[in-house]
Amino acid sequence: MSTQHTYRVIVRGTWQDLTDAARERLLAQVEEHGLAGMRFTEEGSLTYDRALKHFSFRYVVVSDAEDGEEMASAIAEDRALTALREAGYGHGELRSTATDMDTMKINHKRR
Repeated sequence: MSTQHTYRVIVRGTWQDLTDAARERLLAQVEEHGLAGMRFTEEGSLTYDRALKHFSFRYVVVSDAEDGEEMASAIAEDRALTALREAGYGHGELRSTATDMDTMKINHKRR
C-alpha cells in the first residue's frame, strides 16, 4: 500500500464565451466567491471578481505520494472541468499549481 499525501492545488483559468444567463448567475453570486471565500476544500472553492475575467478553484487532493504533484494537479483540474461543465460556464485553458502539504517545510519563529 502506498503512502497518501495531502496536496493543496490551485486551478486557474479565464472565463470565455459566457452566455448572458451564465454572466447573470455569476454576478448574482459574486459576493459569495470573493477573497473571503478562498478555502481549500475537497469539493473546491471557486473565486472570481465582478470583472468576470479570471477565476480560480482551490482544492484539497489526497493521492499516492509516488504519483506526486502532477497527479494531484490532474485530479484537481478534472474536478474543476466537471464543475464548470455542469454549471455551463465557458472557460479557456486551465493551469494549476500543487503543494505537497506533507513535505512542506515550516519555519517556526524563535522567541
